[in-house]
Amino acid sequence: MAAPTDTDACHSGASPRRPLRWLAAGLALWLALPAGADFLGHGGPVRTLDLSPDGSRLLSGGFDYTVRLWEFGTQSELAVLQGHDAPVNIVTFLADGRRALTGGAEGKLILWDLERQQPLQQVTAHANQVSAYAFSSDGRLLATAGWDRTLALWSVDDLALQARWPLESNANALVFGVDDALYSGHQDGQLLRRDKADGYVNAEFIGHGLPVTSLLATRDGKRLISAALDGTLWLWSIEQRRAVRHFVGHDGPVYSLELVDDEATLVSVGRDGVLREWEVASGKQRTTVAAHEGPAWSVEVTPDGRFAVTAGSDASLRVWHRATGDRIGIPVAATGRPEPWLESDAPGPKMFRKCAACHALTRDEPARSGPHLAGLFGRRAGSVEGYRYSSALRRSRLVWNDETLRALFAEGPDVYLPGTKMPVQKINDSERLDALIAYLRVLTAD
Repeated sequence: MAAPTDTDACHSGASPRRPLRWLAAGLALWLALPAGADFLGHGGPVRTLDLSPDGSRLLSGGFDYTVRLWEFGTQSELAVLQGHDAPVNIVTFLADGRRALTGGAEGKLILWDLERQQPLQQVTAHANQVSAYAFSSDGRLLATAGWDRTLALWSVDDLALQARWPLESNANALVFGVDDALYSGHQDGQLLRRDKADGYVNAEFIGHGLPVTSLLATRDGKRLISAALDGTLWLWSIEQRRAVRHFVGHDGPVYSLELVDDEATLVSVGRDGVLREWEVASGKQRTTVAAHEGPAWSVEVTPDGRFAVTAGSDASLRVWHRATGDRIGIPVAATGRPEPWLESDAPGPKMFRKCAACHALTRDEPARSGPHLAGLFGRRAGSVEGYRYSSALRRSRLVWNDETLRALFAEGPDVYLPGTKMPVQKINDSERLDALIAYLRVLTAD
């Protein structure tokens, strides 16, 4: 559990023939990174990520062949899922949140039981890497594309093959439309619409000159949004079969897209490592965040819309508060301060361990992603000088005490202080919550 300070922070395809080079380079980079920051654990670039339907967990797949399951609120690793024999290109939760599907550069598709952390089923889906996937509107059918120039349909529950169709050009992106027509984005820059019953292509959208990397369909069934290696994002009219808007701003290829804010906003990342937000209606770029020092491969936004999570070639996943652009979980240098909570198994100290990485105990320690804890009790929320608060905290008249801290974690920060930068974290056990509050009183006394 993260510490309840001013609640504004606490802790958001390669060829299978090159695995050892990626693994060695990634391991060296990982060993050089500070502990207790971001989502760290992959031994190489992180290729893909997905958030659970309720936003409480995160899946990631990397060039180190692993799939990792994380708790979002504390940015802590829950499990490492081993099953792929090459870099992992695809991870996705199923709608029930208890199962997941993953696809790798060796062509394997695995259905996972996340509670038991074991494969339920696995198949060799393609003769080369699995490059794209999409679910039908009822969630019962899975479409996959591979770099063997085929497109396949599978039953989600048992990965039974339903159909396989040849492709003239490898597909990198798939999406089902509202009418369950299947749209695909290809290496030759084309977008195609096909009937899912027989795979017949009944529409072409021609415009991108370089390979398509990502593809979305709007809920109203009228538009597509695509990204490509040419660095552009295009909005398409399905009825007119032509591009009606361009989004220009990335310096190099764009790799991942997501529609958010009731489809009013488009979020993208790419080789330039920059997280960008766009106004869909006008194509105007709203905000930019330098998310990673190298390429950013994937982006997701939490269900409540407050945070974006990016996956990078630097072996990390990072969380960003969308309203301010602040990073949640900034790495900090070791301070040499005493850390008695690491030496005790009592409830209070044990719960505080996850808070310590994000909050300094004194005013003169290096800044962390959350405000310092000195003088917490009796302090007005949003009042630490020099800290970048969300508007929710700046406007708040709360004073931190036993009662307000208890309400914060009993209700959850998103409910108690809507708009806060603190991820959703609740403590339902009253005894554990009392122990944390009591320990905080001891630690934070001036």
